[in-house]
Amino acid sequence: MPVVDASWEAWLSSNVARGCSVDSMIDAMVQAGFATEAARAEVRRAFGMNPADAGAAPAAEATEAALVKTAPQTYQYDESPVARGNVIRAHDRDVRVLMRCERPQVIVFGDVLSPDECDEMIERSRHRLKRSTTVNPATGKEDVIRNRTSEGIWYQRGEDAFIEKMDRRISSLMNWPVENGEGLQILHYGTTGEYRPHFDYFPPDQPGSAVHTAQGGQRVSTLVIYLNDVPDGGETIFPEAGMSVAAVKGGAVYFRYMNGQRQLDPLTLHGGAPVLGGDKWIMTKWMRERAYG
Repeated sequence: MPVVDASWEAWLSSNVARGCSVDSMIDAMVQAGFATEAARAEVRRAFGMNPADAGAAPAAEATEAALVKTAPQTYQYDESPVARGNVIRAHDRDVRVLMRCERPQVIVFGDVLSPDECDEMIERSRHRLKRSTTVNPATGKEDVIRNRTSEGIWYQRGEDAFIEKMDRRISSLMNWPVENGEGLQILHYGTTGEYRPHFDYFPPDQPGSAVHTAQGGQRVSTLVIYLNDVPDGGETIFPEAGMSVAAVKGGAVYFRYMNGQRQLDPLTLHGGAPVLGGDKWIMTKWMRERAYG
């Protein structure tokens, strides 16, 4: 069974500050391998409740007080920039819309990349992989942590003709300026590999976020493209929304977390579920408020 080390302590405190619910945090820890009672005790402690009472149902007033204390400003959902319709012309390719969710704003696509394009992205990346990092909330530096067990590589935006084609197609699909996009990131997860629930935006209350928002501003949306079929596990999970998206080659999941008022949506808490069979390759594009790079 996992233990609550420094990375889990940081995860607990940051998700309390972001307004995640008690139940969703317990569920996320249980999915990561914690016993239910141990997870409940740690989450109650993080919310300032008495861990000794973890076996009993929490007092309604205590739970309500904890949630009110940490609840963010109510997120106002406005119109998504992604085009309407069941098929979207994305620069050079027709992309199918398989599912839309309004709260949070999530769209599942099919056929964003062809099978040959998926294979090419994997092969050109395979020998350049390095252990993935995540942002240290206090310093803004990139750290290797146990919460993220993957290898990855970044491509400069438009660094060759193939990457430029990918950038333009994705920009058209997300309906956001290509110059506002970060470079494409390729990630590889082996069996048991996972990325525990987190946010893609940079929390304004964390000192390290200023390092990353100084150029291009806040992240506004994400597109995760699956480059292979995963036989078992590896879904993109949204614990707060009770939603998961299976990894299907060429398909993708889009989610938007900053509205026109610059509010940030806590329902976009998401993670990569453990890969239970085979491996998983994904390509990710993050969009910023302004021109990036």
